[in-house]
Amino acid sequence: MSKALPDELQAKYSAIRQEITASIEHFSQVKVADYFYELCFCICTPQSKAKNAYVVQLELQNLDFRNKEFDPTPLLRNPANYIRFHNQKARRLLEMREQYDEIEQMLHSDDSPFNKRRWLTENLKGFGMKESSHFLRNIGCRDLAILDRHILKHLVNCGLYNEIPKLGTISRYLEIEKEFKNYAADINVTIDELDLLFWSYETGEIFK
Repeated sequence: MSKALPDELQAKYSAIRQEITASIEHFSQVKVADYFYELCFCICTPQSKAKNAYVVQLELQNLDFRNKEFDPTPLLRNPANYIRFHNQKARRLLEMREQYDEIEQMLHSDDSPFNKRRWLTENLKGFGMKESSHFLRNIGCRDLAILDRHILKHLVNCGLYNEIPKLGTISRYLEIEKEFKNYAADINVTIDELDLLFWSYETGEIFK
């Protein structure tokens, strides 16, 4: 296994390192009152454009979805910020809102981010390890791998795997996460930095 980033990724990292650091710091400054809407964002993102999910997040926030009764389906169905599987995701947004007091209590507990991730995975419908990691990262938790297709592709590019590994179980997720962390430690770059680096390399920008 290589103990360094591939040359093209190292060059990219050197060029945008300050921007990556600023983004990670921004996540740690998200207001507690906005956690609900960060959760809305992560419910909407799977198989949809992150920018579209962000527009939906802002619209839900402007309409006070946390406190007002309305069906979010039209917002998700809007062609301007279309969210795939909008009917299912709208139902999950409504279910999450009903459950949010319990979720909020868990988030404010002294439990570790790793246990909080496990709780979300086991208790929030439609939320797997990736979505739970993404949400917790977006509210300032560190050292949780968001194993989406961009990350898995680059784990191959960095020499950890010969082909894109499959994620079938929580134990497999944790196994790949451990390998990712070991590699990050070897090259002295955090997995949070690598996540944003890989995302930026694929999309041309740093986003949440």
